[in-house]
Amino acid sequence: MKTPVLPATPPEVGATLQRMRLERDLTLEDLSRAAGVSKSMLSQIEREKANPTIAVAWRLANALGVSIAELLSTEARPLEAIRVMEPHETPTLPGEHAGYVLRILGPMALAGKHEWYELTLSAGGALVSNPHDPGTTEHLTVLHGAVDIEVAGTVRKLKTGATARYEADQPHAIRNAGKAEAKALLVVIHR
Repeated sequence: MKTPVLPATPPEVGATLQRMRLERDLTLEDLSRAAGVSKSMLSQIEREKANPTIAVAWRLANALGVSIAELLSTEARPLEAIRVMEPHETPTLPGEHAGYVLRILGPMALAGKHEWYELTLSAGGALVSNPHDPGTTEHLTVLHGAVDIEVAGTVRKLKTGATARYEADQPHAIRNAGKAEAKALLVVIHR
């Protein structure tokens, strides 16, 4: 088997990163928030002043919904008629210490406008949130199990199939008081 010949210099990912970010109508701040990479580092990468580490490339690829290979490629990929994201490509926000996992189902281009997540709460787990921007609403549909929703001191129990709609510009929490895992679809709409 023939060993592939690698280029003498690392790939310059700046132009590819910038193209992918702009195709998704993301600002540096949007991508920074989604990938957990500082704006200054993103700017340096896009200007070819720095190359990302493998960990940073992985976070950027996940946030953009592409593979690391696509991010490191200098070839423009034609847009697919149907883009399928495999489970391992879906960005995830783990909150193991609080007993929840949030899978980011919505495209990063809509972050800060319309966001949707799959929320998994272990028994006793809770997603406790500070107030979001004024006018933000959340819509939570329980897929299985049961959860308690608390908004500004008012608590309501939701069972499988129920949907709660509430103002999220005040303190709010989603708790699993049951003995089994609960799963829900959470949609956040920013005004």
